[in-house]
This record gives sequence, C-alpha cells and structure tokens, in this order.
Amino acid sequence: MNLKQTSVALHFAAALFAANPAWASEGHDHGAAPAAAGTALPRFVAVSETFELVGVLNGTQLTLYLDRFADNAPVKGATLELEIGGVKVAAQPRADGEFTAVLAAVPKPGVLPVMATVVAGVETDLLAAELDLHEAPTAKAAVHRRGWQAWAGWTIGGLVTLIVLVWAGRMAMARRTASAGGAA
Repeated sequence: MNLKQTSVALHFAAALFAANPAWASEGHDHGAAPAAAGTALPRFVAVSETFELVGVLNGTQLTLYLDRFADNAPVKGATLELEIGGVKVAAQPRADGEFTAVLAAVPKPGVLPVMATVVAGVETDLLAAELDLHEAPTAKAAVHRRGWQAWAGWTIGGLVTLIVLVWAGRMAMARRTASAGGAA
C-alpha cells in the first residue's frame, strides 16, 4: 500500500470515528423541539363548589388567583383571609380575582397546610389545600448520565478505526514483502 492509499484509509477511519458522536442516544435525537423545561414554582390549588384559588410561591412572594369554579371568571370585589402553616398572612388585592401576599420568610421544605376564607358579597367559603415544597435538586442529582448507546457508539467507532489501521498495516507489509522478494 502506498502512502496515498494509507492516507485515504486513515482519513476514512478518522471520518467514521469523528462522526460517531452524532449518533443520537435516547432523548437526543434532535427530532421535534421539546417544550421549554425549567423549575416550576411551588403552587397550591384549593377548590370548592363556588370558588377556585390558585397560589404560586416565588421566594416569599405569593401570588393568588381567585376564580369562580363554574366559569373560571375572576371574582370581583372579594376579600381573602389566608393562613399558611398556622401563620396568618395578609392578602392584598391587585386586580379582580388577583391578590398578593408576602411571607415573613421563605418556607422550609415540607408540606404546609393552607386555609383561605373567601368573602365575595353575600358568599363566604372556606378553602383548604396543601403547599408541597421540595428541596432544590443537588448538583449530584443533576449530573447527565450517558446511556449504553453512547458508549457503544464510541466503542464501535474505535473498533472500526483499529480494523482499518490493522488492514492498512498488513497491506503495507504485504507490499514490502512482495517488493523485497522480487528483488532477490
């Protein structure tokens, strides 16, 4: 095998090996774009026959949405008394059916009972829910783990490269032997 053939064989093997990382493993096929993922803020939902209350916690800021259960319309002119984990929290109206509250401190992980008293005109209702707070995931849990398919791809690429190199070496050795034998 001459230098040009050896070079072509090595480039072919390198191309196969370099293209190997493009083989997608499960979840990495670059198909349809996935939905945006992120950490969802903790929330609770309290429902009765009359009202639905949704609370979204961001640090110490609690945003509350109060709607009518039947048609999902914001409740106009309502007042809201709130108790979270046994502590009364003042809820201030922002717009029809929307309230804000500020907690004294960021709640610790765990499940906190939520009680809300809604007064809207002549209607009064008591809503109950639970706010389930989880600890933030640790760095160790967030480590990306490769599946066996990724390692199999690298292994196959390495084996193909090794086979091409062995083949090229044998061809070069055979040519040297043939040319040395013919000169004698």
